[in-house]
Amino acid sequence: MNLTSIDAALQRIQSIERQFQSLMSYGVEPDSDFQKILNSKVEQGKDSSSVNKSEINELIDKYAYKNGLDADFVKAVINQESGFNPNATSKCGAMGLMQLMPGTAQGLGVIDAYDPEQNIEGGTKYLKGLMDRFNNNKSLALAAYNAGPNAVKKYGGIPPYQETQNYVKSVISQYDRMKGGKG
Repeated sequence: MNLTSIDAALQRIQSIERQFQSLMSYGVEPDSDFQKILNSKVEQGKDSSSVNKSEINELIDKYAYKNGLDADFVKAVINQESGFNPNATSKCGAMGLMQLMPGTAQGLGVIDAYDPEQNIEGGTKYLKGLMDRFNNNKSLALAAYNAGPNAVKKYGGIPPYQETQNYVKSVISQYDRMKGGKG
């Protein structure tokens, strides 16, 4: 076994451990979900800890373009969600750069939410779906990204949750700064 094979095996084990812990934190029965993880193909690539911000920005540009989103908008979301840390995990189990919840990640076809490319690909696809659902209203899409689309629908706008209101203001403010106030 060469060093590349060992690194790939260790990367796979770490990925499986993170996903298993995330599943368990939600009380999800791991039987079928865990089996999917075990059977999944893990791309041999860079360990997420070795990915630099420039490479992350390239992935953001690629998937923002693919999904018809403004790359600066995606960057503002990622900055707010994880501070550009591909290994970030929230106390509620959200994972990676765009802080995907396990069920959301699975629904988007993301096998390893800590893999920057998979996370950004899935996260931008989800964000685009929210933008479409809320008629390209960035504030409502962000509120849905944070609190869930059903909460936005229930309240007919940004939910009255302080965390969500602060989240929307913060991301919009970051986005406006990136655009030089022209966002």
